[in-house]
Amino acid sequence: MKINWGTGIVIAFGLFITFILYFVFKVQSDSKYDNELVTEDYYKKEQQVQGDIEKQQSANKLEHKVVVTKTQEGLIVSFPKEFDFKNIKGKVSLYRPSSQKLDFEMPISLSSSNLLIPKSNLVSGLWDISIDWEYDNFSYLNKESIYY
Repeated sequence: MKINWGTGIVIAFGLFITFILYFVFKVQSDSKYDNELVTEDYYKKEQQVQGDIEKQQSANKLEHKVVVTKTQEGLIVSFPKEFDFKNIKGKVSLYRPSSQKLDFEMPISLSSSNLLIPKSNLVSGLWDISIDWEYDNFSYLNKESIYY
């Protein structure tokens, strides 16, 4: 049987489509390729954007800002000294861009103006830190990326 050029093109397209579909199904069904969202409730998070912008502006207006430093023990979040640490409430969220499974959140409970995030909770690499805190009915938000 003789194959003309039109039949050859159809066969080539068919093989190419089969090749692409094979890899699509392989990636979707194999647990080695983790298909995770950046955040589960991204529509809900989108509605909070304006509030977050206002909190960040409030934090930027502070004379002494929140500082995150790396130490041998882990990360230390230092709140402004002029604030009474007993009245600071909120949470610290650590987001790992490379793996959603490593993300965690911890409440702010202070015994001094510093909060320690233990090294045992941190895997080395890039972390996005979001500190959402409140003092005297004013809300603040500090965001920072740090390589630990």
